[in-house]
Parts: sequence; C-alpha cells; structure tokens
Amino acid sequence: MITWSRKRTLIAGVGLILIANAVALIGAGYNRSAPPESVLRLTQREVHPSYRSWSKDNSGIALNVQWRLPTRSRTDPDEPMVGYGPYGGSATWLDQAKLRELGFDVSQSIDGERGRRFYARQLPKAVFIVLELDGTAYQTALRTVREYAARQEALRAADPGKKEPESRARRGRDLLQQEEETNSRLFVVDAGLDAAALRAKYPDRSRYAIVHGFVRPNLAWDDQNSTVTGFVSVLNIDEINVPNRFRPLFTDGRDQYDAPLPSRYEVTIAFGKRLEPWIAEVSAQHGK
Repeated sequence: MITWSRKRTLIAGVGLILIANAVALIGAGYNRSAPPESVLRLTQREVHPSYRSWSKDNSGIALNVQWRLPTRSRTDPDEPMVGYGPYGGSATWLDQAKLRELGFDVSQSIDGERGRRFYARQLPKAVFIVLELDGTAYQTALRTVREYAARQEALRAADPGKKEPESRARRGRDLLQQEEETNSRLFVVDAGLDAAALRAKYPDRSRYAIVHGFVRPNLAWDDQNSTVTGFVSVLNIDEINVPNRFRPLFTDGRDQYDAPLPSRYEVTIAFGKRLEPWIAEVSAQHGK
C-alpha cells in the first residue's frame, strides 16, 4: 500500500484546483467567443445590485436580473398581476399541453390525493427559457394596468367621496406609474428542449435571449377547481458578477454599503455560446 505524505496530498490538492480552474477558464473562453448568441440592453428597471453586494464583508458586486411572468395568481380578481418572478411562478402560457411538450407526464387525473401526489413527486426539468425584452408580454401587462386604472377612476367618478372607490383609484394610479416607469420589461415567454428551434421562432437577438432554467409541474387553484400548470423555478441569470472596471459606477469610489446608486443606468448583457451571461458594458444615463 502506498502511504501518501502530507506533501503529496498538498500537491494533489493544488493540482486538482489548477485543473478545475483551467476547465472553468476554457469554458468561459468558449462561451464568450464571438459573436454572442444574443445581447440585451437592460436598465435599472431590469437589473439591480444584489443584496450580497452591499455587505461590508464582500468586496464583489453582482447584479440581479428582474424577470417577470404572466401569471394567473391574484389576490384581487379585478387587479392586474404586476409582480416579479425571480422566486418562481406559474406562467399563463405554461399549461398542461406545454408541460407534455417539455417531457412531463401529465396523464394522471388531479382528482384526489393520489393525483396531487403524482404531480408533487415530479422533479424539475432543465429546459431552455426564452426572455423577451420590451415586447408583447410587457405591452400586454401595460395595457392591462391602464385598463384597470381607467376602470377604477371611472368608478370613483361615478361615486365621489366614497372611501373604497377613492382607495382603489389611487391604487390604480400607483400601479400604472410603476408599470410605466419602474417595473421590469423583461418577461419569460416560452420554454423548450431545443435551443435552435426556439431561436428560429424568436430570431431577434436584441430582444430575445435564450437561457437555461428549470420547470416543474404545479397545481393551480381557482375557487374550488384545480388545474395542472407549469412552474418556472430557476434561471441561470439571477445573479451576474460586475467586472472590476464597471464597479466605480455602482460604488462611486466609496464603501459600497453607503454609496448611492445612479438613478438611471444601462447594462449591456451578452449571452454566449453556452447561453451563460456576462456584463459587456455599463453606462450612466441622463435625463428622463
């Protein structure tokens, strides 16, 4: 039996680290080899510094990408859903037929405990996810909020002085301002198992990016009924490290915990051959 000395163990450990780093660098180099698969120009509406970026114990800065989902879930049936999806959600387009297309078994009836356990046991599946920037999904969300705000304002005008109509009209105005000025315009709009087929369907590489993500079946409840839907749980764009040369824009040369953010900025994110993102450019924006 060969007895390993501490020196040999140390050398072996260092060797493994060097090999792992070399593989990572080769992979990153291949991913970033020109040209990018897609390039999205996002603003402060779509990318925010992550919470860990403001830790005094962390010298790095990362940006979270704020993606959204057209969703069925509503606390108020009359109020448009304008929430975000970085924590996952069920999209309106991710129905039972789409789940079948993605390779899930959706043959089981959901009536009874047995059916619910059947879908709860299915594991998430790695798929390709399509992101759309300032396209049809955002315009639909904007139109929905405008219609809601107009409807609530009409109800307020028809019944002046009443507390509830006033409150709902004010809520409508607030939602509309958020949707027009601050909410992300980046939506998850499709998923598939073939990245090339998705790119053929969404050819505009400055508006549509294809990324890696996970989808799983989910049971959605509506009153007393339940339906099988899909749940988008994770994307590989949730946190992107900021290169050193761009960090001064976010820290202003001071301790990043105390430094204010510029009110407006544009971040160019490129997606490479492996569909992995990196920050290609950051610039401060001026004016409205």
